[in-house]
Amino acid sequence: MTQALRQLVTFDEFVAWYPDNPQRRYELHDGVIIEMPQPTGDHEEEIGFLVEEIVTEYRRLQLPYFIPKTALIKPLDNESAYSPDVVILNRPNLVNEPLWKKTSTVSQAASVPLVIEVVSSNWRDDYVKKASDYEVIGIPEYWIVDYLGLGARRFIGNPKQPTISIYTLVEGEYQVNQFRDQDFLISPTFPELKLTAAQIFQFGQ
Repeated sequence: MTQALRQLVTFDEFVAWYPDNPQRRYELHDGVIIEMPQPTGDHEEEIGFLVEEIVTEYRRLQLPYFIPKTALIKPLDNESAYSPDVVILNRPNLVNEPLWKKTSTVSQAASVPLVIEVVSSNWRDDYVKKASDYEVIGIPEYWIVDYLGLGARRFIGNPKQPTISIYTLVEGEYQVNQFRDQDFLISPTFPELKLTAAQIFQFGQ
């Protein structure tokens, strides 16, 4: 039995195709359009809590950040475009983003101090593909919030348990620190953020 080949599309073709009022989110992975799984209520509550905490913190610090409803992160070296669960954007650098005005797309590390993915059934994308591409872009901080402990043991340990992995860019490469239970998160972007893993996980358990 032969498997039909999926037709590859460019980023420009992807944004031209993207529905005006989509019922689902879509991403582009190396030229292949991927329909994102419909999130659960717990997944949405995790995102809502994180957004509230982070917005409170950057407002307190009077930083020029905001969290868009929908925005794409595009690596420059491949035909991919990701729609993160939470992306914090640095407003002053958006004037340097050629794709921002027309397609709400960013490609520069200076525009993205922090990106967060809340793990669902497509956990491999978060731990492998996105981590690699966010590292290449140079995004300084990347959180993977695995509130159900879905990731492979090589990523979250054995036995598997709810884990927050914070990837921090050091000399061009990500180094990861992991947080569970009552561990306080350590965030280089928000060093005064007082938040434990358990506080985040409370909505998904």
